[in-house]
Amino acid sequence: MGKLTFPWLAMGMGLLVAVGLVVSGVLSPEANYDLPLLTMMIVNEFGFFVTAIGAGIGINTLLKGGMQPTLLMVTIACSVMAASFLFLAIRLWPGMSA
Repeated sequence: MGKLTFPWLAMGMGLLVAVGLVVSGVLSPEANYDLPLLTMMIVNEFGFFVTAIGAGIGINTLLKGGMQPTLLMVTIACSVMAASFLFLAIRLWPGMSA
C-alpha cells in the first residue's frame, strides 16, 4: 500500500462515527437514544462532512492521477457513507422520522 491519503482516513473516521452512532441507539425505532439528540446530530454532521470531503478528494485524485482500483473503492465507500449520513440526518430531525 502506498502513502495513506485523506480518503483512507475519511473512510476510517466515517466507519468509527457510524459505529458510535449505531451503538448509541440512533437506529432505535422508539427514539430511545443513549446520547442527546443534538449531540448525535452534530456527530452525524461531522461524519457527513468528513466522508463527503474524502469522496471529493478521492474523485479529484482519480481524475488527475489515473485509475487506481483501491482508491476507487475507497472513494465509492466514502460516497456511500456520506449519503447514508445525509439520510440519517434527515431521519434524526424531529418530526421527519418514518
